[in-house]
Amino acid sequence: MGFLITTLIFIVTGVIASLLVRICCNRGPSGNLFHLTLVITATVCCWMMWAIVYLAQMKPLIVPILSEGE
Repeated sequence: MGFLITTLIFIVTGVIASLLVRICCNRGPSGNLFHLTLVITATVCCWMMWAIVYLAQMKPLIVPILSEGE
C-alpha cells in the first residue's frame, strides 16, 4: 500500500509543479514546453529513484550472515 500512496503523492506533486510552472513562468509556447519538460522529467526521475530504493529493500541481493556469537 505504501508504494501506491507514495506514487500518487509523486503524481500530485508533478501536476502541481507543472501548473505552477505554467502560471509563473509564462514565456511563450517554446519556453513553456521546455519548462514543462524539465518538471516532468525531474518528477519521473525522482519517482524512479525512490521506487528503485523502495523495491530493493523488499528483496535484498545480499543476505546478512550472522556470526555464531550473535
